[in-house]
Amino acid sequence: MEGSPSAISLSPRSQLSRGQIVLLGETAAPHYAFGPLEDDIIIKHRLLTRTTTTRGDPPLRKLQKKFTAFVLEIEKEADNHSDCDRLVKAFLQEMNTFEIPLLKSKAVIDANNREKENFNELKDEINKQILQAQADIEDLKKQLEESKTERQHKEECEAIRKLIAMQPPRSETQKTITDLEKEIEILEAENTAGSRTLELRKKQFSLLLHVVDELQINIEEEQRNLVEEMRTSIDENRTGVEYGTEGPEAMALD
Repeated sequence: MEGSPSAISLSPRSQLSRGQIVLLGETAAPHYAFGPLEDDIIIKHRLLTRTTTTRGDPPLRKLQKKFTAFVLEIEKEADNHSDCDRLVKAFLQEMNTFEIPLLKSKAVIDANNREKENFNELKDEINKQILQAQADIEDLKKQLEESKTERQHKEECEAIRKLIAMQPPRSETQKTITDLEKEIEILEAENTAGSRTLELRKKQFSLLLHVVDELQINIEEEQRNLVEEMRTSIDENRTGVEYGTEGPEAMALD
């Protein structure tokens, strides 16, 4: 109970003694009567002893004096009931005066405790909201990535759709395919016929080469036979000439 009022009352005093003092919008340089540590000790002592001013006795000392005067008056053996009544009334009045700030301090402490509890609850709630906000942010990030991917897919589909729209109708494409298939069939038929013709020409050319070879062989054979015949004829002529020359001489010798 004593720590909370001191903590509450220390904050304004420490701010005024350590920071800049702002009065009516004007800034003044701080002035220190004591050091920061001594200043805190003095403030704490004044709060504990209920000393709010430097003039006169502190309230606790006044209460102590009233109580001491009342006790001393009771211990006297003289007939002093009126004085005792007066002193006890003064003591009770001083105690009431001293109790009022305590009740105020207790009320302030209770209020501060309630504020602290409310602050802790608010802090927990804020932390929960922060965690929830972080989770929501992560979910939104995932949704954003999914949206980007979906948008990219839509753009790609739109680009493909435009390309498809630029193409001719399916009927024309099918007609073109049919015409091309017919042309391919015709070309294949022509290719087959050409292959057959080429094969036939190869066979005919081979046969022609064979015939040419045989003709060449026959021509060479005939040329050789002709040469042989010519040689034989020449030899025969030469032999006949020689034989004719020798006949008259033999006849003359006979």
